[in-house]
Amino acid sequence: MIKVTWLGTASIRIEAAGERILFDPFVQLIGGENPNCFADFEKDELIFITHGHLDHLMEIPEFLDPEEEAEATVYCGSAAAETLSELAEDTDNVVVVRPGDAVRIGGVTVRVLEGKHAVPGPGMTLATLFSPRNLRYMRNALALMWLNRRFPEKGQTYLYELCAEGRTVLVMGSLGLQDHVDYPTGADLLILPYQGCPNLEEEAWKVIERLKPARVMLDHFDDAFPPVSRSVDTRGLHRLLRERAPKLAVIRPTAGKTVTLG
Repeated sequence: MIKVTWLGTASIRIEAAGERILFDPFVQLIGGENPNCFADFEKDELIFITHGHLDHLMEIPEFLDPEEEAEATVYCGSAAAETLSELAEDTDNVVVVRPGDAVRIGGVTVRVLEGKHAVPGPGMTLATLFSPRNLRYMRNALALMWLNRRFPEKGQTYLYELCAEGRTVLVMGSLGLQDHVDYPTGADLLILPYQGCPNLEEEAWKVIERLKPARVMLDHFDDAFPPVSRSVDTRGLHRLLRERAPKLAVIRPTAGKTVTLG
């Protein structure tokens, strides 16, 4: 039995074959829709990072702090590792992985695939810059201006394929796929980030049509770091999929509630 728990933003915990693996832990900023704290993650010792943006990587230096109780091993790309080398005192537990690598952890195998980051487009950028929410969340806005420069993506986003107990889970870090990559199809569960670009419904459909999963679980649709993030209405995607893929199960999870793959 595989247990999948969404913890807000793009943070996903998967428990399978006696192992517990965390993807992209993030503590939401003040005003975040699903408030949490570092203690929610401190027992996690195996962490995979999809890319180097702050809402995926910012908490990792604390996991690597030798004075903290957590003694995590962190798997990430070279770009994220370079960022960590500038921010963390000790990076001995950072393991650089590349597309094509397969990490075996007990009865779990995590395969690394090249992904692609969503592109917000000029309209979304302007709407964010001139949003009245900037006044309400001025403290966050100022912090994000500084943090965004410290946590670049550098054109390197990964997708992870987790295989355990005869099941497969695909974990995406952003809503995009590379044209030249031969992705596996038919996963038991696709974890799909639903934020970050215009025409979300059609962009999500392109991914789903290409990967052909049995089930989809959305994440990253919440307002985690206002005023830059937003709470996304997912009803349009549900309507679209009822028309185009009526047999496809789509889960809009509740933060902290576990989904089970039997």
